[in-house]
Amino acid sequence: MVEPPARTRRGERTRAALIAAARVVFEREGFLEARVCDITAEAGVASGTFYTYFDDKAQIFAAIVEAVQEDMLHPPVRERVEGDDVAAMIAAANREYLRAYAENARLMALFEQVAQIDPEFRELRRRRGQAFAERNAKLISRLQREGRADPGVDPLIAAHALSAMVGRTAYAIHVMQQEIDREALADTLTRLWVNALRLDSGSVNPAPAGPA
Repeated sequence: MVEPPARTRRGERTRAALIAAARVVFEREGFLEARVCDITAEAGVASGTFYTYFDDKAQIFAAIVEAVQEDMLHPPVRERVEGDDVAAMIAAANREYLRAYAENARLMALFEQVAQIDPEFRELRRRRGQAFAERNAKLISRLQREGRADPGVDPLIAAHALSAMVGRTAYAIHVMQQEIDREALADTLTRLWVNALRLDSGSVNPAPAGPA
C-alpha cells in the first residue's frame, strides 16, 4: 500500500514547506486577503499540491496556530530551574511565554482577529485557553495539597484568571505596542502570581525566565 503523501518523507517536507509559506503569506496579507495561490507561489509548488495536504486556507492556518501553541504550552522551564522553587518556575514560565509571544506576535494578532469572526477558530482559541488553565490548575492544586498555596481559591478559576492576565498583557505589549519595560513586566507578573496564591514572596527571583 502506498502511503499518503503527507506520511512520506517527501510529503512531510512538502507539507512543512506549505506551512512555512502560509505563515509568511498570512503575516504579510492577513487572513482574509491571503489566497491559496499566494501560498503555493511562496512555497514554490504547483497550485494543486496544496489540496493534497489541506482542504482550504483555514485548515492550514489552524495547523500553523496549533504548532505555535504547542511550543508555547510546553516551554523548557524544568531544565532551567533547580529543585522545586515554585516562584522561580513561575518566573521562568512567564519570561519564556513573553519571549515566545514576542516571536509570534503577528501570528497571535491574526489568531485573535480570526477568532472573532470564525466560530471554529473561536473554539480553537477557547481550547488553547483551557489547556493553559488546566496545566496551571494542576500546579495550584499540588501547592494547595502541600500547604504552600492559599487553600481558599478554586485552582481552575485562579488558573484561568492568572493565565488571562499574562496573555492579555502580552497582547497589549507585543501587538498593541504598549510601552512597558520588559524586565519589570516579567518581574511584576510573577509577583502578582505569587501574591495571588499567597506563596512565599521572598523566593521571587526577577532574574529567571517564563509562561503562566
